[in-house]
Amino acid sequence: MSKLSISEAAKIKGVSASTLRRWESEGKLIPERTASGHRRYDLSQLLGVKSELSYTVGYCRVSSHDQKQDLERQKEVVELFCSQNGWQFEIIEDLGSGLNYSKKGLKRLIRLIVDNKIERLVITHKDRLLRFGSELIFSLCEHFGTEVVIINRTEDSSLEEDLAQDVLEIITIFSARLYGSRSHKNKKIVEELRAVATRI
Repeated sequence: MSKLSISEAAKIKGVSASTLRRWESEGKLIPERTASGHRRYDLSQLLGVKSELSYTVGYCRVSSHDQKQDLERQKEVVELFCSQNGWQFEIIEDLGSGLNYSKKGLKRLIRLIVDNKIERLVITHKDRLLRFGSELIFSLCEHFGTEVVIINRTEDSSLEEDLAQDVLEIITIFSARLYGSRSHKNKKIVEELRAVATRI
């Protein structure tokens, strides 16, 4: 019986190559090695190993309630992408600034990654995780053997647009605390700032 390469073995098990390498380091699945050092897997050996993982997680985020339609579009894109690849998946969604590290969905995502419960993370754009600091999440994924799939690597929203939205959110929060969320003065400030932000 011919031996399988690591990419072929990963496809059969429905896991990433990094997961197979992690299993090897844990002594869970030890492949044979060719003379040149390449891993080779036996099919019967593969089928005898039960994958403790899990599934794919799609993470979708928008900054404000005004972007609810964008959130639905993100979810549709991720769901379609995962379904086309035959992955079992769950969607985690967040509403909050890309500068906020304390979002409920993001914290749950990080817990799942460090608990080795996610085989694959799918996002539409890199900045859906965090505006600054997404590399930290990617490093966690690499360490714990979670594959990261970015569907669209070229059409991230511009930095100026995102920063304008983030600044507007911050000012809205502080003005609400100063003047009351329903006060006429607060509403006027927010409207003026929103008009400025849209002109950036």
